Amino acid sequence: MGAKLLCLFLVSALVAYYIYTPIPEDIGEPWKVMLIAASFRALGHLAAAAEQLRLMHYMEGLMLLTAVEYVGPTSDENVTVTDTEFSNVAVRLYVPRRSFDGLRRAVIYFHGGGWCVGSTGMKSYDHLTRWTSNMLNAVVVSVNYRLAPKYRFPIQFEDVYSVTKFFLQSSVLSEYGVDPDRVCVAGDSAGGNLAAAVAQQLLEDSEVKIKLKAQALLYPALQTLDLNLPSYQENEHKPILSRPLMIKFWSEYFTSDSSLREAMASNRHVPVESGHLFQFVNWSNLLPEELKKDHVYTSPTYGSTELAQKYPGFLDTRAAPLLASDAQLRGLPLTYVLTCNHDVLRDDGIMYAERLRAAGVLVTHDHAKDAFHGAMMFVLSPAELALGHRLLNRYIGWLNENL
Repeated sequence: MGAKLLCLFLVSALVAYYIYTPIPEDIGEPWKVMLIAASFRALGHLAAAAEQLRLMHYMEGLMLLTAVEYVGPTSDENVTVTDTEFSNVAVRLYVPRRSFDGLRRAVIYFHGGGWCVGSTGMKSYDHLTRWTSNMLNAVVVSVNYRLAPKYRFPIQFEDVYSVTKFFLQSSVLSEYGVDPDRVCVAGDSAGGNLAAAVAQQLLEDSEVKIKLKAQALLYPALQTLDLNLPSYQENEHKPILSRPLMIKFWSEYFTSDSSLREAMASNRHVPVESGHLFQFVNWSNLLPEELKKDHVYTSPTYGSTELAQKYPGFLDTRAAPLLASDAQLRGLPLTYVLTCNHDVLRDDGIMYAERLRAAGVLVTHDHAKDAFHGAMMFVLSPAELALGHRLLNRYIGWLNENL
């Protein structure tokens, strides 16, 4: 009996040690957040072990979450849901059922997941887009773009851009009863990156006559140059998205070549001939004083020209929208940017909001001081968070007022 009790005690202690993660004091429901973080950490460890055993690629291991979370295209009393294709790209389409006099709004949504994982059919994304359609009486097009490592940049961008361009045709908007003056692109994390890139590209596309009314970027990833921003340093091991994982996502977007990941990890991946781009991500000029804190800006340490020649995508504005010039930002639509304080991507969103304002774009920057990366997606899960509902309502509220 004594030996069994000792084993039970040791196992319990190990489980508690694994689950426990220091949570910032201003984040509510800390034990729920710890469980969420532990679940993601366990999945990461399993994926890493499977890759070491040559059973599957690390990202394929993470995709197990997508499979577990999958729900089919199920209609309800409020919304008709179908899986279809727009311009040969898979989409999940949400069309409100209730009658409506006039034309509806529309949201084209791109899911997150580091360009490597995620799906329109995940329970969290299905809930988000269904809720958006019902609350706004809007048509929602959720894009199931192809993923790395099987497909590299710019495939993901090309998929979402192709869908957006297809949907913005007058004949297609008319088919779904959508007002051409009330269309928005939106996305979270990597999806926010894609939404920002699509909005920029549309400004240069003479074939597209219909303009976006708005873009909504939820804790977006926007730049590849400086992966040692204050937010990357402060939140290196915060819940859900650590600095090492974000670097892995960034590098896998372009290649499985470990030399790029290693160069990014040491923040020495940008060649000297691209040094002029650092002006667009100079946090000493673009962040508010309270976020600079004790951080001291240092000049970049340049890296290999060969890497940039082999994988030029990480210097492409379609992958890093924050690298667009001021002239390229002018004319962008009304913008909503959500940033979370406890998030490695916090400074990307803040700097973009600042640069957009300077370019004359109307911007609403919603900064959640008590939130972590991805918090908005935890609104329909065993660890349902009040914080997730609050962020979701703020996002939907902005769309309702501005779209």
